[in-house]
Amino acid sequence: MITVWFVVIAFLWTGYFVLEGFDFGVGALLPFVTRTPAERAQAVATIGPVWDGNEVWLVTAVGSMFAAFPAWYSGFLSAFYLPMLLIVVALIIRGVGLEWRGKVHGPREVALCDAGLVGGSALAAFLWGAVFGGLLLGSARAAVLGGILSLGMAVLHGAVFLALKTTGPVRARARTAALLTSVAAIPVAAVALPSLPGASAPAAPGWAASPWLWAAAVAAMATLASAAALTWRRREAWAFAATAATIALTTATVFGALHPAPLPGLAPGLTVASAASAPYTLTMLTWIAALALPGVLAYQSWTYWIFRKRVILRHPQ
Repeated sequence: MITVWFVVIAFLWTGYFVLEGFDFGVGALLPFVTRTPAERAQAVATIGPVWDGNEVWLVTAVGSMFAAFPAWYSGFLSAFYLPMLLIVVALIIRGVGLEWRGKVHGPREVALCDAGLVGGSALAAFLWGAVFGGLLLGSARAAVLGGILSLGMAVLHGAVFLALKTTGPVRARARTAALLTSVAAIPVAAVALPSLPGASAPAAPGWAASPWLWAAAVAAMATLASAAALTWRRREAWAFAATAATIALTTATVFGALHPAPLPGLAPGLTVASAASAPYTLTMLTWIAALALPGVLAYQSWTYWIFRKRVILRHPQ
């Protein structure tokens, strides 16, 4: 049961980073892929129906950590109190910008909302990578590298999503942004990803120590490269699947490296077994998840299906 819940939490974090990743990317790219108010409205409309649902994955992931592994939850949030606080502030500013930009009318007010969307998206995307990079490897260099990798993946993911979901000039600029971002993201990933498997076994960081983690890291590199190639060939749907797979594989590598010691460097003696709640609590959580999770997944899948079409540019002048 303990291992099952660790996998469930890893799945929830993966869902959050994959889905919120393109939200962050679209927000961060807004001033670079749009030129007019109509184009900005077109870009924002691609994430308008889904962004708040995507954030539910974060609430569920953190709530599951609190319920299933309270010692892990408390140690994780206490050690990264300041960056986590900044993430919450960034998400609030971003959410306010998204909600208010359709309710205000003056150009200055809309510009402030867009600035909140851009800044909140970029800051949150960077800080999540910095938090997990610092958690795994315990150095400022690792935190910065993790932040750059996380931001780069989010921007690439968002650019491909925009190319998939828009028409006209925004689609063309988004494709260009995806190609340029991949040029920077691939070298960063080539440096950062090989360090993740070794974090689970620092004394023996070779392939034999963690073959599955190395396989996931190599697969993440392959899907990242294929995303660039597919974008070049204008296969946006397949490119989006490749960027999603890259984020999922990277997250799986991170959480694989966190097992069985979820707080390496901070509390190396803490294991998932010693951090877990009582068996009765885990059993009750399992029943709740079994009843609620399928409905949530079905509802969100239905939402994406309803809003699957491209967003057409309205009133280009």
